[in-house]
Formats: sequence, C-alpha cells, structure tokens
Amino acid sequence: MRIALFGYGKMGQMIEEIALNRGHEIVAKIDESTEDINFNTMDVAIDFSMPSAAYGNITKCINNNVPVISGTTGWLDDYENAVSLCNDKKGAFIYASNFSLGVNIFFELNNYLAKMMQNLPEYKVELEEIHHTQKLDAPSGTAITLAEGVISNSNYKAWKLDHSSDETLKITSKRIGKVPGTHTVEYDSVVDSIQIKHTAHNREGFALGAVTAAEWIIGKTGIFSMRDVLNLG
Repeated sequence: MRIALFGYGKMGQMIEEIALNRGHEIVAKIDESTEDINFNTMDVAIDFSMPSAAYGNITKCINNNVPVISGTTGWLDDYENAVSLCNDKKGAFIYASNFSLGVNIFFELNNYLAKMMQNLPEYKVELEEIHHTQKLDAPSGTAITLAEGVISNSNYKAWKLDHSSDETLKITSKRIGKVPGTHTVEYDSVVDSIQIKHTAHNREGFALGAVTAAEWIIGKTGIFSMRDVLNLG
C-alpha cells in the first residue's frame, strides 16, 4: 500500500515507522508549504497535520480520488463540508478524534454508562483530559467525543470548557509534561462517585490505529468511523 503522510511531526513519524514495518511504502511527506503534490502515486493518505491545514488536505485528497484518514483535531467546523464533498465525489473518508483501539472501546463504555445513568439526576457528570504541553487544541478531540456521548444520552444540552450548569457538561483540560493522553469521566453524587478512565502509555496505539484504518478503507466508498473499522457497531 502506498501511503502519503500529510503532516510529518511526531505522529507522522511514528505512523511511518509502523507502516514500513507492516510492509507499506511512504510515497510522500507533505507539510503546509508543499505545493507540488502527485496524487497519482498514493493509494491512501493519512492526515495528522495542523488544524489550519487539515480541511484543505482532506478536500485535496477527496477531489483527487484518494481515500483519506484524518486524526487532526481542531478543524471540525468544516467537518460537514468535508462529508458533503466526499458524498458528492463518491470518495472515502474516516475522521476519528482518536484512533486507539482502547480509546474506541472506552467511547463505547462511556456511551453505555451514560445510558445507564440518564434517569439518575442526582449524579452530576464532569470530564477531565490531560495531555502534553505541545498539544495545541483544548479540550482534546477525544474529550469532545466523550462529551457528545454523554450529551446524546442525558439531559445535558452542551459542553463547555471549565464551566458547568444543569444543562452544561464541564470539561477540564490540563497540559502537563509529556503526558500522551489521559481521559476521565466522573459521575458524582452526595453519597458516592463512579469514574471511568483511559490512560495512554505512549502514542503507538494512535499510530497503529491510523494505519489499520488506512488498510481497511482501500476499495471502499463512503464516510466511516473507527466503529466501522473495528466492527464495534
């Protein structure tokens, strides 16, 4: 499989290492300043770029009939536009806030717990995420996905950074050292607390998930998620 990397930071380099070890070829390493891109050399593109570049990268791939995997967060105001374009062009696209197998199982657990707790208003929910100091966006895309899972199964209407109310779910974001990613969902009442937590030990799980998604999407048409890739539906 011939893979193009849009963004060649730490994640891009780790994806390259895993892809090569799995017998794939890296045919391009593209940053924001790259202008001459030969899309004919690519079987699939993996985007772990900057929020300002992600939408442009994704649309270029779709317009050139290249399936694209994106793990860049902070660009989702344009997500529906990307979906519309992909449908119009009959392309293939996967966005995930987190490609880790463990995190995607955590998403499912979060949704299931939220459904169990939805008729227990005495429990208030809060989310916390901790990442390394180089992470630019806050809250993390993973925290937003978790919040959306709670909101869709509760009376909360929205999430907000560092603020809560009866209808607003609070997300606390912390940036500490080199932490790869820790996410906690806590239901707290006067009498007790229930907490679920995912702790990443390194970034390899994210990179492996992205390469696995790239392998899976070849030959397919449509908008997919990691639930499709991992058959969690």
